[in-house]
Order: sequence, then C-alpha cells, then structure tokens
Amino acid sequence: MRENHANGAGVAAPDRHVVAVLLLEPVVGFDATIPPLVFGQAADEVGNPLYEVVTCALRPGPVRTTSGYSIIAESGADALAAADTVIVPGTKYPAARLRGESTAEVAAALETVPTGARTVSICTGAFVLAAAGLFDGYRATTHWRYADDFRRLFPAVELDETVLFVDEGDLLSSAGLAAGIDLCLYLIRRDHGAVVANRVARHCVVPPWREGGQAQFIEHHVPDHDERSTAATRAWALDHLGEALSVTVLAAHARMSSRTFSRRFRAETGLSPGAWLRDRRIDRARELLESADLPIEAVAELSGLGTPDNLRHHMRRGLGMSPSAYRKTFAGS
Repeated sequence: MRENHANGAGVAAPDRHVVAVLLLEPVVGFDATIPPLVFGQAADEVGNPLYEVVTCALRPGPVRTTSGYSIIAESGADALAAADTVIVPGTKYPAARLRGESTAEVAAALETVPTGARTVSICTGAFVLAAAGLFDGYRATTHWRYADDFRRLFPAVELDETVLFVDEGDLLSSAGLAAGIDLCLYLIRRDHGAVVANRVARHCVVPPWREGGQAQFIEHHVPDHDERSTAATRAWALDHLGEALSVTVLAAHARMSSRTFSRRFRAETGLSPGAWLRDRRIDRARELLESADLPIEAVAELSGLGTPDNLRHHMRRGLGMSPSAYRKTFAGS
C-alpha cells in the first residue's frame, strides 16, 4: 500500500493499493479500460476508494490503440516503481508479439516494479511479460486464438489456453478481452472479499464469477436453432444448491434426456454438470464463510456440500485451505 495525503476535508485518506496500467502501443483499447473501470469502483462500506489506478506508458501522452483512436497516458514508466500491482493490457507491440523479444526500454521499465508487487497481463499482454522472461517455468494464459504463436515464441512457459485466468501468486494472466474483467474481480475478491467484489460486479452488470473457461468459446459445434439451452436450468440450480441435484434432476428440469442435457451442458460451459455444481457449491460456501457467522455444519448444508468433512475436502482440494482458515483470511476483509 502506498501512503496517501490528507483529503480536502483535512481527514487522512485510507491507504490505497496502487494499480499501474502499462499501455504499449498499439494497445487493445477495450483491455486498457478494464482496470480503471473495475478497480475504480471498489470501495469500502463507507465509500472510500480502495485502489488508486494510474494509466502510464513508456512516456506520458497519447498511446495509439488497435481500433483507430488514442488513449492519453497520464504518467510515464516511472509510475511502475510506486505500484502494488502492474497490469499490461493486450497489445500488438511488435517486438513481443512478432519476435518474442523485450525491447531495452520495456525491460528497463519492468525492472523498476517493486519486489513483491503483483504483475498481471490481460489477453496478449502475456506476450510482453513472457518476452521479459517473467513467465518462464510458470503457468500462463492468453487469448486462445494466439496460443500457437505464444507456444512457438515462449516454449519455457506452460500455456493453458482453456482457462479464463491463471493465478501463480504474484504473477497472474487472463485470457482474451472480457476475461480481464474476471481477473480484476478475482483480485478484488482476493484483496477485500466477496462483498466488495460483488458490488463492483453489479455496477459493471457482469457476473462476479463466470463458470467454465475459454473452452466454451473455442467450441466448434454451433447448436441448431431448435436446440434448447441449459442456461435456465443453471439459473434454477443456483437457487437450489442445498438440494440433491443429480444429472437426472437437472435434465428433468430442462426437459431433456440425461445424455442430451450433459452434452449440451458441456458444450455451453466447458464443464460436466457435476463439476459445475461442485464449483458453484464451493463458491456459495466461500460467500457464506466470508459474509455470515454460521457454523461450519450450516455452511456445508446450505452450500449443498452436505457434511463438514465434505466441505473441508473440497475446499482443501480446490483452494488449498480449510473452511476455518478461509474464514479467518477473508471474513471481514
């Protein structure tokens, strides 16, 4: 956190996490606007902003986008030295995208990022971080359309183009375009809990957590016009997570055979019905642990995970911590 001076009323403003957004031209305009919008809406219960977002470039001034307009970078690359999180949005920066190289200017800028700060890419911004060697030996993701190029240029990186984002601690990457919203919301949730992240998601009119991954967008099969979607049944299931929801029950609600339902469900979400339900129940358990002072037994029952042992098993497997440790870490953040 960086120290802030008193505000106009003479009251000291709370420390804010500084997010520096590094624009490299030609930058993807949509990607560049995601961090200021999402982090800019995050506030505590009395309305104090939780983040300070700084848009910067190698030098201050207009940065050309891929869509024929420019974005004004208010700061130069020196802003990276004061950042708690550095985000590189999608770009067609030639050295990284075409040759897998980092220019001396970009490398020098990234070297000023403080030790312990988070470094994040959105979409093809992953090419820039990979060219600087930051992803070597780590998992990362980028837009599925550019996965082959990425693998060819950066064989030392473990690329997974089937997911929406990858968290490697202080090194994170997201898939194409709107997946940058998913990752920014995830970071807010990691920093301040589900309540704050959900408020931001409601403002942006997006789900606080999207199920599935890029696989659902790579899918080649296009449903016939007379094929029914499983979306209504998924929405219904979210209101009945505490009940026994087998594939048979879900298929009956959708008025499909179990086989047809499972096939269409996977085509739309990238997951089997069972895996999707497990993830949604873990999400519900996390929200209950963060926002309600309920016994672990009640959390397990209300989330549909059944027993405390089952809840502990799934949370340790999926999140690497027990329910009590999760509550201690995130409740009241």
